[in-house]
Amino acid sequence: MEISREVKQFVLAHRLSSPTELALRATRYPDIDMPFALDQIAGWQTARKKLPSWAEKEDIVYPPHLAMEQCSSEQTARYKARLVQRLASEYDEEKAEQTVGDHEPVFLTDLTGGLGVDFSFMAQGRKATYVERQSQLCTIAAHNFAVLGLEKTKVVKGDGAEFLHEMDFSTITYLDPARRDDHGGKTVAINDCTPNLLELKDELIRKSGYAIVKLSPMLDWHQAHAQLNATADIVREIHILSVRNECKELLFVLREGTNPLKIFCINDNENFTMEATVAVAHREIIRERKPETGDFLYEPNASIMKAGGFGELTVRYGGEAISRNSHLFVSDVEINDFPGRGFVIKRVSTFNKKELRSALNGISAANIATRNFPISATELRKKLKLKDGGNNYVFATTDNDGRHLLLICEKSK
Repeated sequence: MEISREVKQFVLAHRLSSPTELALRATRYPDIDMPFALDQIAGWQTARKKLPSWAEKEDIVYPPHLAMEQCSSEQTARYKARLVQRLASEYDEEKAEQTVGDHEPVFLTDLTGGLGVDFSFMAQGRKATYVERQSQLCTIAAHNFAVLGLEKTKVVKGDGAEFLHEMDFSTITYLDPARRDDHGGKTVAINDCTPNLLELKDELIRKSGYAIVKLSPMLDWHQAHAQLNATADIVREIHILSVRNECKELLFVLREGTNPLKIFCINDNENFTMEATVAVAHREIIRERKPETGDFLYEPNASIMKAGGFGELTVRYGGEAISRNSHLFVSDVEINDFPGRGFVIKRVSTFNKKELRSALNGISAANIATRNFPISATELRKKLKLKDGGNNYVFATTDNDGRHLLLICEKSK
């Protein structure tokens, strides 16, 4: 992929400029391929935050906006690289060597290559195959893999499902089905994605040591688990990945067998892992009590919220639920290393006008959240006439007697 010296210099000189403003001045630069240059500037500006190790390399080429929007962050890509390394080492060596003679087996096959961010981290310099339908992305990926020093990669332009039908075996097969319909709208359900995982799962299992599937963070993982396990137990692990307390990805690890399902709840450096059967067994042991001034208040991180498993959480860390559906927990002692946010309750109030006025005395701004509460945080902010921000945190919730409560808190140290 040849890029002229003039374009390279232009992109480097205008990396911090607004692509929109540059587009308006495009006629000033008749010798520059402006659509391409603007993609590079916008792409680098995104990569600087999303893919810092790529942004450090001047020769990386970025695709148009949609592919950059859809690609993984470096943080989640590095997590997948560690996951792949663990699964590959766990995979029975004898079965992994399904090749003839001294040929190195294919370590990784990515059937839905895209920009190739996940692939570049997971391949780890080993023999790996990238499959992608779009010619432009294949060209960009081949260029970038060379820049990144991935010498053992093979780029294949083609359909991932068709490639799967023809391939022999891969230690790890990775699939990130497209979650957009024919009109560009976002989809969530497995059977609405392309390729259709439900149609490919048996072949994936047969031709892979492990298969890893990336699914929408909006997906109901219980339903997806039931769909994938409809004919045989193939879901070994579910990884719920959050970054800065925002759920970003669901990863399903597939391999036929009878091992108990493990659920990994990841939020930055927090890792809460549980066996699904144990979590179900602990579901009914959650204790409930009313919050009091001076209590510590705990809100589980986004991955645990997505997973459920609140009974298992209280078994390990202690604490009692304000109510079964609040997903807020209180303790009279501080809980170290709780996987989520921790606060100290300064005041507790019902929604009696006099109580509210007293509880909010002196508070003009707060960070507001609602849990198991009839109105949204935005609506509550308007009702309480509070500005956003500051050091006060207000939680509106419902206790186990059905009372609406306002908890005014500060972050615990």
